[in-house]
Amino acid sequence: MKHNTRLLQEFCDPCPKPDFYCCYCFIVGSPNTLSLWPDLIWLLVWSYSEHSKYVQFPGIAHMEDAEHVLQYLSDTWNESIPYTRVSRNPNELWGWVDADWADDTFTRRSHTGYILMMNGGPISWKCRRQDNVSLSRIRRRQPSRSKGYLRETLKDFSDQQQNSTEIYEDNLACVAMSKN
Repeated sequence: MKHNTRLLQEFCDPCPKPDFYCCYCFIVGSPNTLSLWPDLIWLLVWSYSEHSKYVQFPGIAHMEDAEHVLQYLSDTWNESIPYTRVSRNPNELWGWVDADWADDTFTRRSHTGYILMMNGGPISWKCRRQDNVSLSRIRRRQPSRSKGYLRETLKDFSDQQQNSTEIYEDNLACVAMSKN
């Protein structure tokens, strides 16, 4: 999405023209199928989430930003994620977890996301808007479930993780609870 741009309900058109409406729905819906590829996931999940909120009554600002996402995809089609064992820690699982705090100006809900990495690239991820207001500690539960599943799967492939899985977090409450 465009840098420092926030899509708002104020930009909505209460009665969009049918051609404009169909074009916006197509632009917003089409890249969602591309989000199955890890290379595109972080770009598209957030973009899709933000643009789909306004799919009923899109405005010109919404369309301009959606077209910007398509242009970005067009300009970066040859970029990829290299998976390599000479990366940070070969065959070792690690990840990040983060959330914004009530950043959605309309619903005041937070977005939570995590990504688990191995050999220089993502192997598991999730990003979603929280269903309700939650405490900081809940954010750590999401990657923990996937982490446990992936560690067991790796053990089945004779690649048991020797060290604990590092999950990076910038929330002071989560850091304090982890140390405790």
